[in-house]
Amino acid sequence: MGELENTDFLSMDRRTFLKVVGAMGASTFLGLHRSEIVKALELSNTRVIWIHGAECTGCSESVLNGRDPDIFQAIQKLSVDVAYHEMLIQQQGIFVDGELASTSELNSEIMLEEAIEEGGYILVVEGAIANGPDGSGKYCMYGDHTFKELFSKAASNATFILAIGMCATYGGINSANSNIVDLTDFRGVAFLRRDPSKGMLTELGIDRPVINIAGCPANPDWVLLTLAAVILGKIDINDPDPILDEFKRPLVFFPEDVTLHWNCPRRGYYDIGQFDTEFSGDACLWKLGCKGPYTHSDCALRKWNGSVNMCTQAGSPCISCCEPGFFDNSTPFYKNAQSVAPSGGETDRSVTSNENNGAATTGSAIGLGATAGATIIGSAAYAARKIAKNNDDEKEMDQ
Repeated sequence: MGELENTDFLSMDRRTFLKVVGAMGASTFLGLHRSEIVKALELSNTRVIWIHGAECTGCSESVLNGRDPDIFQAIQKLSVDVAYHEMLIQQQGIFVDGELASTSELNSEIMLEEAIEEGGYILVVEGAIANGPDGSGKYCMYGDHTFKELFSKAASNATFILAIGMCATYGGINSANSNIVDLTDFRGVAFLRRDPSKGMLTELGIDRPVINIAGCPANPDWVLLTLAAVILGKIDINDPDPILDEFKRPLVFFPEDVTLHWNCPRRGYYDIGQFDTEFSGDACLWKLGCKGPYTHSDCALRKWNGSVNMCTQAGSPCISCCEPGFFDNSTPFYKNAQSVAPSGGETDRSVTSNENNGAATTGSAIGLGATAGATIIGSAAYAARKIAKNNDDEKEMDQ
């Protein structure tokens, strides 16, 4: 237990963290960190209001697909009161069984209004917020009022805001270039693409602390661990900036000095200059448009689908869905990034590749230092075994 007093649980994966909390008991865990949680929210009754703007609900589905434990076990262990989540509430609506519902037990709009009026909650925002046309917000309606109005009320009474997914964080696909992008004018909570001056909070003149969980969708670990850190007081909600990057992403999940490429399962192929030119191969996906070298996330370590796999492992190039400016600054998705003109300087395209190196070269193109070496051993060894096996197979066929 003594070692745990100095343990930064943000560095744990979700499974380990919840095992520790479960094994020790939440009160014991809090006792160990009591001096750090003076400003913490009440663990016994932390309320969460989760609202949806312009989005596909993929982030909610991603969180609901989290396993070992699932979201319901996590909610129980952290004693969270989900006061409102449109997907999870049942038997709710303006009309129930054909009759007009006039109580918060049955009418979700009344329930949400009462929860917002009570205040003192964590606001989770999923989806972009329409500001168009002409600042009216009418391109995203919520019953008889705009989502912009709902967001304004909910944000004003919130203790803290967690924006999850690319739509809520930076505008996402809703703010991608098009003939109507200025008319619809979708915004993220605190940013529009990479610009903090055009976030909806600034537009509305509301000052609230925000953490952005990027991704399309967001990884369930990133969402649940950040919520846990806030609830347990491991993040000072009045000053979260020390653990965030310039785009308000937690550095522990989106490190500034490490990209997905470092730990990619196909990294070994990159190092020896073997590249796929068609889908369904085993080699590096750089020539098929992989943006792993530009993407700051721990996807390749944390992985997805219950820590089973991730995009490049499944044969899809990384499309850099965690970087502000997605998706304009990472399209076209399936073309070598070095063959595409930079898009407004939003993406760092200074990275060169090993694609012209026929012989083995190790890491120089991405500027890997000694510290990176240890982290890529696993993926490089995996790729080396695959390469050796393929060579053996070719020899057998030649004989």
